[in-house]
Amino acid sequence: MLFQIGGIFILLAFYGCYFLKMLSQHRNGIQTSQIGRKKQGLARFIEIAMSLAATAVPILELASLIRNTPSLPLWARIAGLCAGLAGTAVFLLSTAAMGDSWRAGVPQAGETRLITNGIYQFSRNPAFLGFDLVYLGMFLLFSGWILLALSALTALLFHLQIVTVEEPFLTRAFGGSYIAYRNQVHRYLGRTRRNI
Repeated sequence: MLFQIGGIFILLAFYGCYFLKMLSQHRNGIQTSQIGRKKQGLARFIEIAMSLAATAVPILELASLIRNTPSLPLWARIAGLCAGLAGTAVFLLSTAAMGDSWRAGVPQAGETRLITNGIYQFSRNPAFLGFDLVYLGMFLLFSGWILLALSALTALLFHLQIVTVEEPFLTRAFGGSYIAYRNQVHRYLGRTRRNI
């Protein structure tokens, strides 16, 4: 029961933050979802596939939580609870640091600014890191193999989004500022030694 309560908390806090941020930005006239907008080819495909997979994962997470038939040992479930809570905290910090520049998908040029402060000093993609930690945590908590497969596919699509859509956009939009930042901060976690 403790793990189910923890799982419910993680899902409510994580996805609640996501939707409250979107609602807050909508009230301020900001179109948060940029997924597939004004894009073509591979970029459009990746963003739409990522969106569909990311929509299916919480449904499967909830079903796994309700079913609650773990097959992993207690230590793995505790690690899952810790990973899920860490992912939620990382995601909350990332959306707070982004302020009104936060978007789902890549925006058009001029609609955002380069954020390098807060948690972005340690990760160029903390929101995606948060998603990945929550996905890992929910799998370890409730050990559904279909959940693992869908979560892994979604994490792969997130990575493709970063590498093929976001990073080229940021390089074009912010040029040398982004390149310098990219050279200092790792894609997911950490800083380069020479810049510490």
